[in-house]
Amino acid sequence: MSEVTLVRIYDADPPVDAHAFLVERLWPRGLRRDQLHMDEWLKDVAPSTELRRWYGHDPAKWAEFRRRYFLELDARPDAWAPLVSPARVILLYSSRDREHNNAVALREYLRARTDG
Repeated sequence: MSEVTLVRIYDADPPVDAHAFLVERLWPRGLRRDQLHMDEWLKDVAPSTELRRWYGHDPAKWAEFRRRYFLELDARPDAWAPLVSPARVILLYSSRDREHNNAVALREYLRARTDG
Protein backbone atom coordinates (compact mmCIF):
# COMPACT_ATOMS: atom_id res chain seq x y z
CA MET A 1 0.00 0.00 0.00
CA SER A 2 1.07 3.52 -0.73
CA GLU A 3 1.85 5.98 2.01
CA VAL A 4 -1.32 8.09 2.15
CA THR A 5 -1.27 11.66 3.46
CA LEU A 6 -4.21 14.02 3.78
CA VAL A 7 -3.90 17.70 2.88
CA ARG A 8 -6.65 20.27 3.23
CA ILE A 9 -6.38 22.34 0.08
CA TYR A 10 -6.99 25.66 1.82
CA ASP A 11 -4.11 25.13 4.26
CA ALA A 12 -1.05 24.24 2.21
CA ASP A 13 0.27 23.08 -1.11
CA PRO A 14 0.92 19.35 -1.25
CA PRO A 15 4.52 18.13 -1.19
CA VAL A 16 5.98 17.75 -4.66
CA ASP A 17 7.47 14.30 -4.04
CA ALA A 18 4.07 12.58 -4.01
CA HIS A 19 1.12 12.08 -6.32
CA ALA A 20 -1.66 14.47 -5.30
CA PHE A 21 -5.27 13.60 -6.04
CA LEU A 22 -8.30 15.81 -5.45
CA VAL A 23 -10.95 13.46 -4.01
CA GLU A 24 -13.97 15.78 -4.11
CA ARG A 25 -17.00 15.48 -6.38
CA LEU A 26 -17.34 19.28 -6.64
CA TRP A 27 -14.59 21.77 -7.39
CA PRO A 28 -13.54 23.55 -4.15
CA ARG A 29 -15.03 26.99 -3.61
CA GLY A 30 -12.84 30.01 -4.07
CA LEU A 31 -10.06 28.26 -5.99
CA ARG A 32 -9.14 28.60 -9.61
CA ARG A 33 -7.96 25.45 -11.30
CA ASP A 34 -4.46 26.84 -11.76
CA GLN A 35 -4.17 27.43 -7.99
CA LEU A 36 -4.38 23.77 -7.01
CA HIS A 37 -1.25 21.71 -7.49
CA MET A 38 -2.44 18.19 -8.20
CA ASP A 39 -1.85 15.29 -10.53
CA GLU A 40 -5.46 14.27 -11.03
CA TRP A 41 -9.02 15.04 -9.97
CA LEU A 42 -10.75 11.78 -9.05
CA LYS A 43 -14.40 12.84 -8.93
CA ASP A 44 -15.66 9.26 -9.07
CA VAL A 45 -13.85 8.25 -5.89
CA ALA A 46 -15.79 10.88 -3.93
CA PRO A 47 -19.08 10.01 -2.23
CA SER A 48 -22.15 10.18 -4.44
CA THR A 49 -24.14 13.40 -4.46
CA GLU A 50 -26.96 11.63 -2.62
CA LEU A 51 -24.65 10.35 0.12
CA ARG A 52 -22.87 13.68 0.46
CA ARG A 53 -26.18 15.51 0.86
CA TRP A 54 -27.50 12.95 3.33
CA TYR A 55 -24.35 13.20 5.47
CA GLY A 56 -24.26 17.00 5.49
CA HIS A 57 -20.99 16.99 7.50
CA ASP A 58 -22.89 15.80 10.60
CA PRO A 59 -20.41 13.94 12.86
CA ALA A 60 -23.33 12.08 14.44
CA LYS A 61 -23.80 10.32 11.08
CA TRP A 62 -20.10 9.50 10.67
CA ALA A 63 -20.26 5.73 11.24
CA GLU A 64 -23.20 5.29 8.87
CA PHE A 65 -21.60 7.62 6.32
CA ARG A 66 -18.45 5.50 6.32
CA ARG A 67 -20.45 2.28 5.93
CA ARG A 68 -22.41 3.65 2.97
CA TYR A 69 -19.34 5.25 1.39
CA PHE A 70 -17.39 1.98 1.65
CA LEU A 71 -20.23 0.20 -0.15
CA GLU A 72 -20.01 2.79 -2.93
CA LEU A 73 -16.25 2.27 -3.15
CA ASP A 74 -16.69 -1.52 -3.23
CA ALA A 75 -18.92 -1.05 -6.27
CA ARG A 76 -16.32 1.16 -8.04
CA PRO A 77 -12.83 -0.36 -7.65
CA ASP A 78 -11.74 1.31 -10.89
CA ALA A 79 -12.35 4.72 -9.25
CA TRP A 80 -9.82 4.16 -6.46
CA ALA A 81 -7.34 1.99 -8.39
CA PRO A 82 -5.09 4.99 -9.30
CA LEU A 83 -4.50 5.56 -5.57
CA VAL A 84 -2.91 2.17 -4.99
CA SER A 85 0.18 2.16 -7.23
CA PRO A 86 2.13 5.36 -6.41
CA ALA A 87 4.56 5.03 -3.49
CA ARG A 88 3.33 8.28 -1.91
CA VAL A 89 -0.23 9.52 -2.31
CA ILE A 90 -1.79 12.75 -1.12
CA LEU A 91 -5.55 12.97 -0.83
CA LEU A 92 -6.62 16.58 -1.27
CA TYR A 93 -9.88 17.58 0.38
CA SER A 94 -11.72 20.80 1.18
CA SER A 95 -13.79 20.02 4.28
CA ARG A 96 -13.32 22.16 7.40
CA ASP A 97 -13.73 19.09 9.58
CA ARG A 98 -10.35 17.35 9.59
CA GLU A 99 -11.60 14.20 11.36
CA HIS A 100 -14.93 13.51 9.65
CA ASN A 101 -14.55 13.88 5.89
CA ASN A 102 -14.44 11.66 2.83
CA ALA A 103 -10.62 11.78 2.57
CA VAL A 104 -10.28 10.37 6.10
CA ALA A 105 -12.76 7.62 5.27
CA LEU A 106 -11.10 6.93 1.91
CA ARG A 107 -7.67 6.54 3.54
CA GLU A 108 -9.19 4.07 6.03
CA TYR A 109 -10.85 2.18 3.19
CA LEU A 110 -7.63 1.98 1.15
CA ARG A 111 -5.62 0.73 4.11
CA ALA A 112 -8.19 -1.98 4.86
CA ARG A 113 -8.52 -3.12 1.23
CA THR A 114 -4.81 -3.13 0.41
CA ASP A 115 -3.31 -4.41 3.68
CA GLY A 116 -1.64 -1.06 4.30
